[in-house]
Amino acid sequence: MTVSSAVKHINKKSMLLVFPQENKKVPASLWYEFYPRTKMRWEWDESGDTRVSDLWSLREKLSLSRKVIYSKWFRGRATLISLNLFPAMLKAANPNLPDVKGLSFAAREILDLLEEDSPLSTKQLKKLSGLQGKAAESSYTRALKELWDRMLIVAYGEVDEGAFPSLAVGSTRVLFEDVWAEAIELDRDEAIAKVETLLPEGSAFGKYWRTLAKKWSKAESESIDEGFNYDV
Repeated sequence: MTVSSAVKHINKKSMLLVFPQENKKVPASLWYEFYPRTKMRWEWDESGDTRVSDLWSLREKLSLSRKVIYSKWFRGRATLISLNLFPAMLKAANPNLPDVKGLSFAAREILDLLEEDSPLSTKQLKKLSGLQGKAAESSYTRALKELWDRMLIVAYGEVDEGAFPSLAVGSTRVLFEDVWAEAIELDRDEAIAKVETLLPEGSAFGKYWRTLAKKWSKAESESIDEGFNYDV
């Protein structure tokens, strides 16, 4: 279980979860790519399966490798995306690149903060955005989801903030300038076609992508985001 072997699996499948969802083989996960016949048991004591902790460590290395994108894209779960797929997703979700339209106030504020300084930990980002405490938790979560969904942010390493490390988050534009530049140059229709080829309609990832696309199309039709026109 190495970065290079993991990258090969991710490039072959285009997208993988890190850990399986409810121990199911669908959506595809890196765990089942490495251990196709072994159900994952989430145990961290001395008698537990060390392969789980090894994969946990590997996910951070992958996020910093610059060979794949580590995101919380699929339903808030740790998702690994190939550099072949990600620019097309970025362009399809943001047709006006390098401009980004249609974000909520909170999402825009967080993105602006990350474009000034990336990556930042959860604690830092909440403090700088003023979205601290239980009352603001739902607003913060919704804002992050907007940014994850549209590939505008990526996960990039971890920060020790107490008993458990916190995921560091950064702006795609800042941390992956080459990927951002590639997305800008893509023809949008070709980008959409590529995403739909690599994330087939019947797949779990493909279904989720098309759900987001319909939401964006509705937003465009209601004039929330001029220029958004993703036809499903």
